[in-house]
Amino acid sequence: MLRLTWVQPEDLLGHELRQARLDGREPSAVEARWRAAGGPDAPERAGASPHGVSRYLRLLAEDLLDELADLPSRLSEYEPTDLERIKALCPDWPAPPGGGTPPALRSAPSPGPAALEAAWLGRAIGCLLGKPVEKLPLDGIRALARAAGNWPLTGYFTAKGVPRELLDAHPWNRRSAATSLAENIDGMPEDDDLDYPLLNLLLLRRHGRDFTTGDVARLWLEELPPGRTFTAERLAHRNLLTGIEPPHTARHRNPFREWIGALIRADMHGWTNPGDPAAAAAQAHRDAVLTHTANGVYAAMFTAAVIAAAGTGTRDVHACLRAGRTVVPARSRLAAALDHAVHLATVTRDFDDVVDELHAVYSPAHHWVHALPNTALIAAALTHADGDFTGSVCRAVSGGWDTDSNGATAGSIAGLLAGTPAALPDRWRAPLKNRLATTVADFDGTGFDTLAHLTHLEATRS
Repeated sequence: MLRLTWVQPEDLLGHELRQARLDGREPSAVEARWRAAGGPDAPERAGASPHGVSRYLRLLAEDLLDELADLPSRLSEYEPTDLERIKALCPDWPAPPGGGTPPALRSAPSPGPAALEAAWLGRAIGCLLGKPVEKLPLDGIRALARAAGNWPLTGYFTAKGVPRELLDAHPWNRRSAATSLAENIDGMPEDDDLDYPLLNLLLLRRHGRDFTTGDVARLWLEELPPGRTFTAERLAHRNLLTGIEPPHTARHRNPFREWIGALIRADMHGWTNPGDPAAAAAQAHRDAVLTHTANGVYAAMFTAAVIAAAGTGTRDVHACLRAGRTVVPARSRLAAALDHAVHLATVTRDFDDVVDELHAVYSPAHHWVHALPNTALIAAALTHADGDFTGSVCRAVSGGWDTDSNGATAGSIAGLLAGTPAALPDRWRAPLKNRLATTVADFDGTGFDTLAHLTHLEATRS
């Protein structure tokens, strides 16, 4: 029996119940009806439950998803999705370049192709590091690395030296082990964390930086295979095909609207707006609202703004993180999570202790792909490593949750800060062989140097 991931109403309902509580709605009455009818929990790790349900339960799930969407939220005043309302809730919204730019970010050159190549490589390296352990619990990640003599992390994961019984208890991600363990790497394998920057490069080449959310939607329908999408992106794709237009695509029966998907699409918006965090955030917003709302959108805006600040040539990761924080509404859940994570990483010597505290705070209520804990972990990793490339990607991945996405974003930022591919250790770069696999347009097999050149053209286009 075919069980489609991330779209079946009976699987979405449990995720929506959790999301409702997180965003300030009270779903107890709806949940009671679902439980009384025998409705199952949401799959904890997989995208689909293993067995089908009755037609009655499926129809009930659809009705309850709509009821949950209509519940009022006590947080809506502080967590809008409209850009102008977001700006109104950001007291330190960044000024355009040259007007009120923080001193640490002033008078620095825009990134050339070398810095952008380091950013592309950093994104690929961090993603590749995290791929084999995606979906694994934190204790499994630590045990596998320790067994291979690779803890704290200093290189790609390997199965060499790891006892069979440990591999049976914590199996590698089945889609990634064949291409992403140290002994198997032969170029950068396909991954959505690299596909989305490629799509956004294509978006800018076709429409420029004044693209609309509708332009993003049309590009997806033309160039993005539905089977290569997940969570909120898959549901937005489905919604588009049923005639629902953005931004309603982000809200209709989409419990993943505050998950990490918009964040992993943000790099290109930062890379092409060096020194202008506000423009980068606004560009990321137009992309994000196709699939996400509130904190899911803020995570993308934050990431784009951090990267835009890093694109000035500064080596100060802390100034970049502060620039990113200025585009996040002050009383939002993401603002609190970022402030907590950065403070924790600043005052705690052992990063394992930082991770343990973050998991204690966020794991009980949040899915492992939710934007809040993952964005907080990325900020903590960059802070604790002081922007160092190896330290940043290894901390981001060793913290668990969405390991490949977190490694990719941390690697993009730290790579851009490093400024040149030569600044990234050869043990990370060499296995990639300057080759990227993808199903996006005509980019399959493209080198990171070529991607950097194309990105630079968009960054400097008037």
